[in-house]
Amino acid sequence: MLRAKATTTSRALLPARHQLLKKFRARTIRTSAVRLNGGAPFDPKAIERAEDEVDVCIVGGGPAGLSAAIRLKQLEREKGNEIRVVVLEKGSEIGSHVLSGAVIEPRALDELIPEWRTMADHPLTQPATSSKMLFLTKNMSLPIPHPPQMGNKGNYIVSLSQFTRWLAQVAENEYGVEIYPGFAGAQLLLSDSPDATDNWGRKVRSVRGVVTNEVGLTKEFRMKGSFEPGMAFRAKVTLLAEGAHGSLAKQAIQHYDLRREAEPQTYAIGLKEVWRVDPSQYNAGTVQHFLGWPLDSQTYGGGWVYHMDDGLVSLGLVVALDYKNPYMSPYRELQKMKHHPFFRALLEGGERVGYGARVLTEGGYQSLPKLAFPGGALLGCSAGVVNIAKIKGTHNAMKSGMLAAESAWEAVQAKAKNAEAAEAEEGGETTGPPTDMTGYDTAFHNSWVRDDLYEVRNLRPSFGTQLGIWGGIVYSGIDSLLLKGRVPWTFKHHRPANAADAMTDGTSSLDSALTERAEKHSPIEYPPFEPPLSTDLMTSVALTGTNHAEDQPVHLRVVKTRDFVRATQGLNGDGATVNAAVGAGVGAVRAEAEVGAATEADVEEERRRREEHVRVNVGEYAGLLERACPAGVYEYVDVEGEGSSEGTWNGKKLVINSQNCIHCKLCDIKVPTQDITWTVPEGSGGPKYTVT
Repeated sequence: MLRAKATTTSRALLPARHQLLKKFRARTIRTSAVRLNGGAPFDPKAIERAEDEVDVCIVGGGPAGLSAAIRLKQLEREKGNEIRVVVLEKGSEIGSHVLSGAVIEPRALDELIPEWRTMADHPLTQPATSSKMLFLTKNMSLPIPHPPQMGNKGNYIVSLSQFTRWLAQVAENEYGVEIYPGFAGAQLLLSDSPDATDNWGRKVRSVRGVVTNEVGLTKEFRMKGSFEPGMAFRAKVTLLAEGAHGSLAKQAIQHYDLRREAEPQTYAIGLKEVWRVDPSQYNAGTVQHFLGWPLDSQTYGGGWVYHMDDGLVSLGLVVALDYKNPYMSPYRELQKMKHHPFFRALLEGGERVGYGARVLTEGGYQSLPKLAFPGGALLGCSAGVVNIAKIKGTHNAMKSGMLAAESAWEAVQAKAKNAEAAEAEEGGETTGPPTDMTGYDTAFHNSWVRDDLYEVRNLRPSFGTQLGIWGGIVYSGIDSLLLKGRVPWTFKHHRPANAADAMTDGTSSLDSALTERAEKHSPIEYPPFEPPLSTDLMTSVALTGTNHAEDQPVHLRVVKTRDFVRATQGLNGDGATVNAAVGAGVGAVRAEAEVGAATEADVEEERRRREEHVRVNVGEYAGLLERACPAGVYEYVDVEGEGSSEGTWNGKKLVINSQNCIHCKLCDIKVPTQDITWTVPEGSGGPKYTVT
């Protein structure tokens, strides 16, 4: 088969999306053509997509995805069979959406690139020289025993954003991996009919690649003159490496019920700042972790300080998202923490140069879903491989990518030997059965990643008992120092009394179900900001470089994930239409109704969903998202009357400032109504992290 070969891109965003489109052979997925009339409603039935066929499509250019890409090309060299590997990254550059503490354990890197220490431009230039743990009271910092899992001998303090950019250079320049920044994987490309059996014996449609998002739509789903349809990347294997709570991973987990036998995932939000401190306060290689103040005894979390290279200090706060009080603001907790005498002394005379936030997984071993599905697999933090006792996950994410690559290689080679799968039918449907990635699941559970997670599986859930933080500290001390996970029990994550009602499917959030109503709590009085030590939220967000194109569809959809998947994949029954605008607002759904992609009933349902969202979140939870979001995206504003077309309740309506979004995913996880579905914006939108 003739195959369009795209040139390797630089780490920067491609000069223009249409230039790449010209490199690909355009094949029609839908037969009728679309007219690019400015202002015309977007009609998903009338779209012609540029299409490219690859062997392995990796969604996400982080450590897991890039490690998978490199390992695949290493196998190409070792075994002599060519394999085409494409990495799609939604950020404008590799690394621009990557944020972590970070202290890296180099175990996986040593396996992947054994010679990395001899490479002149590698970023692991600051080894960790000491590790301490402190317990904070309001005015004191008290040394406490350091768990052995948190030792950092042989580890490195890095900017994970910079590390990822370096890894991408290696992938491109040394191995010829095709990396396309600014291309956001928006939708799983499913087979036309059920052609596979899932982990539970059900006949299902398999994953045959991904579709990137449309570019040039208005907020109300009308086509601008610059409109370009998303591209279809057809792949024998699709690897999802989007990070914690990725949008496509969430769809796959929902569609294939991958969490059926696993504990629910639980998350935390990590908020980070980078400071250039006074030289008198800088101690290269120092690693410090903190428990206690400013968090209360019922909230799991803690702080960190890492002295990076070049006089920089990374500091931050991790707050578990199972916190109960809807009046809590993780951002204000971080700013409050810096008022402690320890931080005042550290930061006096310094300059803040970076800010960001991102959710991380905390569920551990018992929250691992099935990793493989027909045609693809979950990698890295999309699967949930953070070792929360170590406060590290990069090593596990990279190794999971390497294991997935080895299974993908075998699956692709097996498929190539099948004559039925060597050619595509007219219309683009790849023939033959989907690739089988179950070998990856087996390899993962036979690897040191599984052992790394299994040893500490009981530490995080031990903090969820009625004994709170103190009970968790006592049990974790005994387990980490003496038992080392060698016990016959595995704790479950704590659940609320209403868990059965609140958690209705595999993507429902345990953390949201543990949020208590506002009537049980009092508003928290946070101290005033003290610039430059502590600042208001928008001053911090400005440091992220966040930008989204104006007048594009809202990517934070007010709809449950299950309903979003059904509507956008046309799974609501025989003859169901594809409502691409579901959750994007009444105006957007009304535009889709003009072309038959939605009905007037869908328009009314869109209004009803918004009204119900405001009723519950304002009336019962005091507008939690206004305080929880670390970027000021959500507001519940006063309106006159009750007749707004967008849905109001008691004189309030929801306003989504999506241009502020730093892609942390907190809203999708913590919203009590579980009706915010995070989707990708136009490619290249979002933060532009550089030192995080």
